[in-house]
Amino acid sequence: MKLKELERPAVQVWSPASLYPVYLATGTSAQQLDASFSTNGTLEIFEVDFRDPSMDLKQKGVLSALSRFHKLIWGSFDNGLLESSGVIAGGGDNGMLTLYNVTHILSSGKDPVIAQRQKHTGAVRALDFNPFQGNLLASGASNSEIFIWDLNNLSVPMTPGCKSQQPLEDIKALSWNRQVQHILSSAHPSGKAVVWDLRKNEPIIKVSDHSSRMHCSGLAWHPDIATQLVLCSEDDRLPVIQLWDLRFASSPLKVLESHSRGILSVSWSQADAELLLSSSKDNQILCWNLGNTEVVYKLPTQSSWCLDVQWCPRNPPVFSAASFDGWISLYSVMGRSWEVQHMVQADKISSSFSKGQPLPPLQVPEHVAQASLIPPLKKPPKWIRRPSGVSFAFGGKLVTFGLSSTPAQELPQPCSRLVFISQVITESEFLMRSLELQEALGSGNLMKYCQNKSQQALLPCEKMLWQFLKVTLEQDSRIKFLKLLGYNKDELLEKVTTWLKRDLGPAESPQPKKDNFNSNRQQVFCSQASKHTTEDASVSSAFFDELVPQNMTPWEIPITEDTDGLLSQALLLGELSSAVELCLKEERFADAIILAQAGGTDLLKRTQERYLAKRQTKISSLLSCVVQKNWKDLVCACSLRNWREALALLLTYSGPEKFPELCDMLGTRMEQEGGRALTSEATLCYVCSGNVERLVECWAKGHQASSPMALQDLIEKVMVLNRSLEPQQAPNGTSPGSTTTYRITQYANLLAAQGSLATAMSFLPNDCAQPPVQQLRDRLFHAQGSAVLGQQSPSFPFPRVVVGATTPFKETSSYRLGSQPSHQVPSPSSRPTDTFQPSLVMPLTPSHPIPCQSFRTKTISDYRIPEPQAIQPLPLGPGVRPGPQGNLQRKKLPEVFMPLAPITAPVRSFIPEPQRVLPSQTPISSVNHAPPGAPGELSLQQRQQPPSKMIERKALPPEHQSLKTSFEALLQRCSLSATDLKTKRKLDEAAQRLEGLYEKLCEGTLSPHVLAGLHEVARCVDAGSFEQSLAVHAQVVGYSSFSEVSSFMPILKAVLTIAHKLQG
Repeated sequence: MKLKELERPAVQVWSPASLYPVYLATGTSAQQLDASFSTNGTLEIFEVDFRDPSMDLKQKGVLSALSRFHKLIWGSFDNGLLESSGVIAGGGDNGMLTLYNVTHILSSGKDPVIAQRQKHTGAVRALDFNPFQGNLLASGASNSEIFIWDLNNLSVPMTPGCKSQQPLEDIKALSWNRQVQHILSSAHPSGKAVVWDLRKNEPIIKVSDHSSRMHCSGLAWHPDIATQLVLCSEDDRLPVIQLWDLRFASSPLKVLESHSRGILSVSWSQADAELLLSSSKDNQILCWNLGNTEVVYKLPTQSSWCLDVQWCPRNPPVFSAASFDGWISLYSVMGRSWEVQHMVQADKISSSFSKGQPLPPLQVPEHVAQASLIPPLKKPPKWIRRPSGVSFAFGGKLVTFGLSSTPAQELPQPCSRLVFISQVITESEFLMRSLELQEALGSGNLMKYCQNKSQQALLPCEKMLWQFLKVTLEQDSRIKFLKLLGYNKDELLEKVTTWLKRDLGPAESPQPKKDNFNSNRQQVFCSQASKHTTEDASVSSAFFDELVPQNMTPWEIPITEDTDGLLSQALLLGELSSAVELCLKEERFADAIILAQAGGTDLLKRTQERYLAKRQTKISSLLSCVVQKNWKDLVCACSLRNWREALALLLTYSGPEKFPELCDMLGTRMEQEGGRALTSEATLCYVCSGNVERLVECWAKGHQASSPMALQDLIEKVMVLNRSLEPQQAPNGTSPGSTTTYRITQYANLLAAQGSLATAMSFLPNDCAQPPVQQLRDRLFHAQGSAVLGQQSPSFPFPRVVVGATTPFKETSSYRLGSQPSHQVPSPSSRPTDTFQPSLVMPLTPSHPIPCQSFRTKTISDYRIPEPQAIQPLPLGPGVRPGPQGNLQRKKLPEVFMPLAPITAPVRSFIPEPQRVLPSQTPISSVNHAPPGAPGELSLQQRQQPPSKMIERKALPPEHQSLKTSFEALLQRCSLSATDLKTKRKLDEAAQRLEGLYEKLCEGTLSPHVLAGLHEVARCVDAGSFEQSLAVHAQVVGYSSFSEVSSFMPILKAVLTIAHKLQG
């Protein structure tokens, strides 16, 4: 892609990588003349702004030069100045070497010329700054002259070696080694390159081509490997680029030969050592990958030679090209279409000719549009490749890759890259506590576990909660709950007894004799009054002697008109209700209660209500609740300061049916009205009621849900409470609520993130139908791999939806007969219930192949057509097994192939349809075939004849059944999508020839390598990646015996090619 362009017949050089913004310096070329034939020279500096969409460069500085330039080089020498932009060295005619201060050129201030030296005898065509010591400049000219200049002292340059070496020739290029600072190389027209060691001040090796046709025009050192360099030849007879390694200097390591004429320049990318630019007399600019010696980027053919190409040091994908037609162009190897630039140029022209009216759209010829396409690099360059990467995977796995610590030059080529998978554990205490909980649940010793947690608790509310949880596991839990609340029956009786003894003083002590006497009198009277006797009164003197003791005072029944008299009359007449009313009016409540007990339940209840309404004391409300058993009013009306007393009343008096509901009501009220202080205490109510859902909801209000340790505390309580409720639940149990499920799923995810997959799966409820639990269970199961072998796989939690299924054919185009068949396809409603009918929505297990019954297109005369009412599952011959029904797994085979890239798009029109028995299709290959010449329509008797005896063969092994399923399904989908008759015939032939493959699978004669390859091809087919399947196919064929695979591999490739074309 072209970025910028500049019309200048000039040589060029980029600013160093350390300098920003990016500049491009141009100097009038000594090898080119413009229309004026002027010999004056100009040095210009342009700013390259890649954010500017225009093609123009901004000129930032200009300077007239005394001569034109053969070579420009820009170094980062700053001479101790903080704001220095470096030094430009220019090589001109007559041995002139000029040094310019770039800062002065840009500022147009002081004289920018630092120095001019004319030591060389010819044109200075080779210049290079030392990358390690910016003050060292190497220059080369005619007569094998090489000078090393020190910019701190330009008086006397150093000359490496002896100039008397013969023959004398021009220096075409100089280059400092990129790894060793004292190594310099020079290129000569004779085809040799001389490597100089400046410490010894002599050449250490000479590299030359034995063909004697090399005419070196440039050289460059490898950016990373110190001993490797490239030479290019401008001789049209040998337009090659040679890669040499000085450790093996007898012949080049590699030779690049895609140019058709002599090569003028090369440039090695410092950002990616695999990329090399070259320009030649064939008007081409190529970018090579030195790893595999192929051209990875090619610019369209230019109109003239490109004399120089250079990579931009700061922006790796950008390079510049100076051509002989007087243009300097900037390109990017991240290629794309030139359509945008063409449109910009077209718009400029259109604006000049439009005259206010839009011009008709430009119709570009197709071959021109295709020629303007520049393909991008085939391989990502190093500067956009990740040197290292890290990614977290499910189960706490950390996948990392990175650069090797071994230097690049010491790595084997090609070198393997390692990917490391490690387990990351960040919550050690969390895992330890989870393991303790799992052990306690497994051993059943939860009471000891709760006891330890209670002892370890720091907060009183936390300690109380664990004590309550421990009681839930014991017998007589209500009595023990009361003890935890501070109410013990034994202690109460002892306190009452002590209190009574303390209040009973000597002055108030009753007289036992009187009490005994009155008691005896009452007992005797009552016992005698209750007897019915018929004895004569004359003989009852003894009776009266016993009835009335001698010392008893007679008592009277009042009959006055006061309260006592009215009360006596009511009692005499049996009006207990009126008697109770009189007692209540006179506030004789004890008498009223005693009389009401004799009057029945209703009278007692009314009397109690009247009493409680009149007597307002501190405990009247408590008495009312105990007597009337109105516990709901107690929960709703009692002071929350007495929540313990309210809970104790519920534990003492409430029945088992209402108790959980009343505890939940009390806990809810404590949450809503008690504030944060009572929210934590409300959990005790939920523990008593056994409401796990409300316990979790209450916990969430006062804890940070993202804290692993807080979540661990919750799960410990939930699991203990669930275990205590198991005896009271139904055999199938009850599913947890949504809030509990969410927290358990969150907890299991935390465990999985720490690598504890089996433990995480054990905490998930087995009977929960909520999607998050099912999805996590499925993921945990498959993430454990071989650890769950033998266990039943959970049902896949997502429905399978067939998207983009093609409409079933109403007619079949593969009939050999010209007329339409008389047999009609039966509707689904007319099929028997036992006929296989795959649903459009069905569970799908990702680790198993999708079951589908494949069929093959046949002609009408190939087999007998059944009647609609006779459609039944076709009989299977000996050795023939039905297709897979969803639980078939591929056998684990040797891992030969690399993992495939994920498929991100479905194959259009390749989704298998629901199975239908069509006139030209049969789902199983064991159908009876009619003999040649048989009529297409047979009688009912012939149709109902049993199938003929089939040729017996071995059954297809279950581990290879998936191959047949995948390939037959592929044939089916291709048949449905193909439109031409030739393709259909090819598919029919493929179906027959693949039978040979199935026979080999039955016999077990294929090698493990071929089997692994076939399974990999099947996986690619199932995923819809036919291009990858063809690549795997080629690899299998390349490493297999021809006699082993020749019977089925060619036709399989043909099917894959057809599928790939239909997919595209």
